Amino acid sequence: MAQKKRGVECRTRNDVVFDAVNGVLVALVILACAYPIYYTIIASFSDPAQVISGNVFLWVKDFTLDSYRSVLQYTQVWQGYANTLLYTACGTAYNLFLLLPASYAMAKHELKGRNILMVFFVFTMYFSGGTVPMYLQLRNMDLINNPVVMILPGAFSVYNMIITRTYFAGFPESLKEAATIDGAGELRIFLRIVMPLSGAIVAVMTLYHAVGHWNSYFNALLYLNDREYYPLQLVMRQVLLMNSAISVDVTGMDAEALADLLRRQRLAETMKYSLIIVANLPVLVAYPFVQKYFVKGVMIGSLKG
Repeated sequence: MAQKKRGVECRTRNDVVFDAVNGVLVALVILACAYPIYYTIIASFSDPAQVISGNVFLWVKDFTLDSYRSVLQYTQVWQGYANTLLYTACGTAYNLFLLLPASYAMAKHELKGRNILMVFFVFTMYFSGGTVPMYLQLRNMDLINNPVVMILPGAFSVYNMIITRTYFAGFPESLKEAATIDGAGELRIFLRIVMPLSGAIVAVMTLYHAVGHWNSYFNALLYLNDREYYPLQLVMRQVLLMNSAISVDVTGMDAEALADLLRRQRLAETMKYSLIIVANLPVLVAYPFVQKYFVKGVMIGSLKG
């Protein structure tokens, strides 16, 4: 108790002020990050007229689901969801299939030519052929307007490989040596020993790649032509552009038709909020379940070795 009292007494007025200022700054940063998400949610459930007039600030105004109904009534949205789920599942599995064995191999100091291979890996992080050569290469491979084009290009991330390699390098050599004495080969050591103990880094890499595939739209914009192959993000972009480009000659319209047009224009302004929620809901739901692995996975992988 005496030590605790002495510790408290050692805190000066400057320390208290410093902690208070830090607390205020952290609270402001949290507010700046959380409020846009909160506003998006309440605006998506509010009446379009209230949102446009600026009355929505802290609470939902005139609760309505019209914007969600307008988004979900498009059959292409459900097709985009199915495509994105397929691209995310297959793409993430393919990413991990390439990433984990390569990272384990690069973590072994006895690997011959390890430094030369690392130079080649790092080189690709700074230099690339560019968009046009990539398009020509994919065209020569008959991958244009092919769903596979959403999975193969960019299947291997050197940055993620470096993080995962550093994590694998932290495993004690005695564990591997004991398995070798028992007759286990490299493949068995990797599958039976290393992988079961690497749940943290695997979860982090899975989330990284899954979020990347889920939010991917640029490759689809460049390489896909048929709408039946479009991912969710590209479908949402089309829905938003289609509804925000309402331009009709109002000359000769009766009052009922004019009121309906005004309602659609207001609804188009608020659909962007429901689009954000619909497009990102699966990621927002999944993130809390893997968030605990970030400190254990990324931080350990970045500090060891």
